[in-house]
Amino acid sequence: MPTDTSRMSPSITAMIRLDHMHALAAFHRYHATSPWWRKQAIVNSTCAALEIHAQLEEEIFYPALAAVMGDDETLAKSAPEHNEMRATINRLRAMGPENAAYDALFMQLMREVIHHAADEETVLLPAAERALQTQLHSLGASMTRRRLQLLGQRPAEIALNTMGTFPVASFLIGAMLVLGVTHCLPKAREPRRAREH
Repeated sequence: MPTDTSRMSPSITAMIRLDHMHALAAFHRYHATSPWWRKQAIVNSTCAALEIHAQLEEEIFYPALAAVMGDDETLAKSAPEHNEMRATINRLRAMGPENAAYDALFMQLMREVIHHAADEETVLLPAAERALQTQLHSLGASMTRRRLQLLGQRPAEIALNTMGTFPVASFLIGAMLVLGVTHCLPKAREPRRAREH
């Protein structure tokens, strides 16, 4: 039975769809003509998000779905597809953006993820919404808690990659923070004038 807090959580299927949209948006930010540091930030950010997404699905979503779907072909190939994706991620991290094959390898990762997401969105997520209807929000709450744990293991990496992925936004946010802090700090008191006698 769902708790009050789990009813407030997004469903696990909504969270998975949101992760898919995040990955696709990251792929659209990547351009072969971008500076090497931005390419690397986008790739690192995308790869970290995909790794966390895959781990969450394998720990929470797939076991729940397997309990009600049994030996579904699409479900059976999902974890091996994650392993292919992880292998591509490891190859990307090993070469770096200065390598001529970097752009093509990131496009390969994009194709792998799009294919995998399409299978999930057309087969697994609708099946979960039918078969796990009463558990979707509690599974979503579990996924949220676990995601926070996984994100907490690499906060500096995520922050640096986010700044490299969105340099203008990061600069503007930083500037606003500096202005806000300097505006909110108490102004130094002017020395009292000596009393005139």
